[in-house]
Amino acid sequence: MAQDPKKRLTAVTLDETSIGRGGPEQEHERAIAIYDLVEANEFAIPNHDGGPYTIHLSLITNKLALDIRDHEGAPVIMHILSLTPFRRVIKDYFLICESYYNAIRSASPSQIEAIDMGRRGLHNEAAELLIERLDGKISVDFDTARRLFTLISSLHWKG
Repeated sequence: MAQDPKKRLTAVTLDETSIGRGGPEQEHERAIAIYDLVEANEFAIPNHDGGPYTIHLSLITNKLALDIRDHEGAPVIMHILSLTPFRRVIKDYFLICESYYNAIRSASPSQIEAIDMGRRGLHNEAAELLIERLDGKISVDFDTARRLFTLISSLHWKG
């Protein structure tokens, strides 16, 4: 079944004033997530037929602002999402990512694989939480939620 061309994101931008710059691995992961997200995603606003959409992500205090616009730049919705439910998973994700990046330099392949499995598990947990928190407001598939979580976490990276 072909994807509805109106139910997708065509551009993703991150707020430069609220984003923390990361290390090379983090910057690379962020760039890949944006590229992958734009290449393949399912994204829709319930009861709105004006896609495809663009999204601008930023932090406002401890909340995530999702500024969603139509393909011509007209505002569709500004959704503010509390990050409190994500606090634990973001903290754990950063810890395991740090372990993963350290392991790449010196650990055995089996140790790296074990850490990566834990990292993917946390990533999946965060994607499921994001889908749940957006329910009724923004509709995304699992892969889109995973890539969005990467970007959400990237807003917290500090160089």
